[in-house]
Amino acid sequence: MDDYGEDVGWDEAALSPSDEKRDNEVVIQECMQNFATKDFIMEPEIFNNIRRYYQTGGIHEEMAKMLSENYTGIAQSTNLIANWLIVTGAKVTDVEQMVENHLETLIIKHFDPKKADSIFSAEGETPSWLEDMIVHQTWRSMFYKLAEHYPDCLMLNFTIKLISDAGYQGEIRSVSTACHQIEVFSRVLKTSACSFLEEGEMTMESNLPEFSRMVCYGQHTYLYAQCLLNHIAQNTEGGSKLQRLGQELQNRAVQSGHEVTEITLSLNGAAAFPRANSALSSMLGKNSLNPGDITVLYKLYNSSQAPPCALIRIPQFLELLLEALFKPGQHLNPEHKFKYVYLLAYAASVHETWVESERTMLNRDELKTTSQALDKIHSLCVQETKKGSQLLAEVGVLFQCIRFPVVAMGLLKWVDCTVCDPSFFKLLTDSTPVHLALLDEISSCHALQHRLVLNVLIRLFESPTPLDTLVELEFKKTVLDRMIHLLSRGYVIPVISYINSCLEKQNTDNSLIRHFVTEVLEMIAPPYSTEFVQLFLPIVRNEEITGRLRSADHSDDVSLFLGHCAQQA
Repeated sequence: MDDYGEDVGWDEAALSPSDEKRDNEVVIQECMQNFATKDFIMEPEIFNNIRRYYQTGGIHEEMAKMLSENYTGIAQSTNLIANWLIVTGAKVTDVEQMVENHLETLIIKHFDPKKADSIFSAEGETPSWLEDMIVHQTWRSMFYKLAEHYPDCLMLNFTIKLISDAGYQGEIRSVSTACHQIEVFSRVLKTSACSFLEEGEMTMESNLPEFSRMVCYGQHTYLYAQCLLNHIAQNTEGGSKLQRLGQELQNRAVQSGHEVTEITLSLNGAAAFPRANSALSSMLGKNSLNPGDITVLYKLYNSSQAPPCALIRIPQFLELLLEALFKPGQHLNPEHKFKYVYLLAYAASVHETWVESERTMLNRDELKTTSQALDKIHSLCVQETKKGSQLLAEVGVLFQCIRFPVVAMGLLKWVDCTVCDPSFFKLLTDSTPVHLALLDEISSCHALQHRLVLNVLIRLFESPTPLDTLVELEFKKTVLDRMIHLLSRGYVIPVISYINSCLEKQNTDNSLIRHFVTEVLEMIAPPYSTEFVQLFLPIVRNEEITGRLRSADHSDDVSLFLGHCAQQA
């Protein structure tokens, strides 16, 4: 019997010369296959392949021949052609953009997520070329597009996180891949919320669609975002802005067909008021009001121990109340009308203060007057819809009641529905219908409704009409006058931006834009903000628009404006 400690052949046997020769041949063959690839000499792994080839006894001449025969110099040829273009007078930036755009198209067309993941895994660490790419906006944009097409690609998911870590999270709000990574999603959420807080309404209008699409990607992202915004709003001074952002996200979710009723009511604390919760849940879930649930809410809010106002200040519920009262064609039971009016007035006018879970103050001083104003205007709108030509005689009442913001919102809803109805133009007799005069008054009284007024005017300006060409032009001039009035009330940049877009799209008669420019130049005076000049100057500089308005002695408004802008530059 062998002793325990005796050598019994456990040591690994050394490779025989024939095995080593076979392995070397495999390595040489593998390297030669790589050398035969087009432009392999330009690949990052060329040096590693050359080293392995030499170490295993590869023949230098064969390697040099293989590399030179398969060298086509695509990158060098591209650089040469680019230099030729620059020599012929093309701008360097234009040429660079042209090359980058073509390269981006090719990468997107031929991208293979499996191959990308395998290369990425083989590296074992973040490739230096990837860190170099994300510094440039063009390549970041390409990664966003790829991430949308290949959400399961590990390499792209890591790249999105890398871009976020590098501080570009403000660009990622439209990338669904960010929704799968809590760290990236939180960073984008924070950046977007801070941007909305700092830059205000204009940023919200331009960035909200992409931001809401990211937040509404799934129930988990929506719940997480709303809980976070709600918590910060309740525990931060000036939290009403974040509350507004949460409400805008809720509106977008409802418009997209998502069911978010339970989340909304839970965050509002509705669970502590079961009857109100049940009534609201039923109506919001169906996106429709009904007399039974309205009666329940009316009784609750008409009592001395009314639930919190926040429960009926849900934007979706307020919108339903406004539509029930002011949208033409709604069949509202007269026996229940006062309940709808009361709830809308209560939500708009009652002020309360809560400390923890106890109400310390409830002020209903404006409830009665607000209810009376709503009731008057609702009756006038109903009569006008049925009979017509009643509003002009009641302009004084309309202007008096329009001072209430909630009444202005109701009238805005009614005007929007009325003027966008094709039958409106059949009965049009005045050059300035009273409906448009109401929009002027709303613009004068309520700065927070400027955006809504402009949206109505844009829809009216762009909608086709059955009017004759000349009559239609005069009517559109009247609509433009309303936009000019809106501009005079401080809503400058959005109005100018819209007219600028009309000029760029070339879908508006030049005489209309000329009328707008003439009126605006008569009312403005320096100094002008940089943003205003950037938007208005291209319109004024356009010869087709203002050529007829200029005089030989340059004393006209157009020449004076252009001269001032030249000095300011």
